[in-house]
Amino acid sequence: MKANKPFVIVNCATLQETLLESELFVHVKGAFTGATESRMGLFEAADEDTLFLDEIGELTINTQAKLLRVVQSCEIRRVGDNKAINVDTRIIAATNKNLVAEVNYFVPSTIDRETRGHSYFD
Repeated sequence: MKANKPFVIVNCATLQETLLESELFVHVKGAFTGATESRMGLFEAADEDTLFLDEIGELTINTQAKLLRVVQSCEIRRVGDNKAINVDTRIIAATNKNLVAEVNYFVPSTIDRETRGHSYFD
């Protein structure tokens, strides 16, 4: 971690799916009614540092797929924007669930990429 960069923490269990996605990826001005300004998402805030996803086992399949895309491509796309933003974010994830046992719910490729990076879910 760098001293001038934040250690960004988000509790996935406390936010509804749409709010969590909005916090992670955000939007550009004019993307929808009420989007009066562009905002920086948590991935951007944690760029060149760490994003801690607490209770990752609570993510919906839809949000898992979007998270997996970021892990694979190292880029995000704000809602309403057609350009990708590169992010260099280390992701640390925690849960009290046994994700391997819940493989029918939790996307297997997400578990594989997390465990291959030696970030085991305990």
